[in-house]
Amino acid sequence: MEVITKKRMQVFSGRGYPELATEVVDHLGMRLGSVDIHEFSNGELYVRFQENIRGSDVFLIQTHCSPVNGNIWEQLIMIDAAKRASAKRIIAVCPYYGYARADRKARSREAITARLLADMLTTAGATRVVSVDLHTGQIQGFFDQPLDHLTALPLLVGWLAERFPDEDLVIASPDAGGVKLASKYQAMLPRAELAFLAKTRESHNVARTLAVVGDVEGRTCVLVDDMIDTAGTVCGAADALVDRGAARVVVAATHPVLSGPACERLSASSIETVVVTNTMPLPPACNCAKIEVVSVAPIVASTMRAIFEDESVSELFDDRNQ
Repeated sequence: MEVITKKRMQVFSGRGYPELATEVVDHLGMRLGSVDIHEFSNGELYVRFQENIRGSDVFLIQTHCSPVNGNIWEQLIMIDAAKRASAKRIIAVCPYYGYARADRKARSREAITARLLADMLTTAGATRVVSVDLHTGQIQGFFDQPLDHLTALPLLVGWLAERFPDEDLVIASPDAGGVKLASKYQAMLPRAELAFLAKTRESHNVARTLAVVGDVEGRTCVLVDDMIDTAGTVCGAADALVDRGAARVVVAATHPVLSGPACERLSASSIETVVVTNTMPLPPACNCAKIEVVSVAPIVASTMRAIFEDESVSELFDDRNQ
């Protein structure tokens, strides 16, 4: 018996951020598949795909935004349901990877939750994972299955180049650990210079800027980071740059976590503009007029197409996604 097989791609979204998933499938010229997700009265989740996925490459898009634990668990159940429905390949698309900051033991008796989440995705049945701008590259080593690490760097650099075409920018890292990221920005903006700030963290979500290293006087400074959580770090860094004579401060970050007092802090800060991507939705109560959003849907869609067609993903980013 001889059978000629065909490849089939199907895309489904969890309830975390369906707007991004819809934008992604629009770029692919597809539609989102139908999946029934609801909660029982005791809070337990029910997931059932409402169309045949046997033998398909199934992409499950779910960003780990608030409520983080609920959205992660929802994606895990979707993966398990896809595995039991005989999907050929199951690709978990996590534009924002939850628990990414828990990537090591900084103190005794701590959990390495980023590794735990990687194990859970793999155990549930994901054969591949896609994410954007992980907090640290070492998270890639937590996976035994392939992980495609995308970067929003070209999108954010493009925004800066369009907004400040004739200025010699200073790319500033809010702490010493972000110098590598700042260097990547500088490499794509040849006229830019580097600066970084020394920071001490007094407790979780509480940081204090100590000093500025670099010439920032009279310059437009761009603070770059992978995420903005409570905004304490970037607001403190912006104040330090202004105190050192910076003409204005712009912030570029991939993930707008924006928890707690973040939006109020940004609104009241010396920051002129905050550019982020839509890897996760802005909090509903956030009405900060300084925030501008660029979409990662084109790069996510291009990556999903490359995976389905067994083409190179790194070529899409000129090897800048490592």
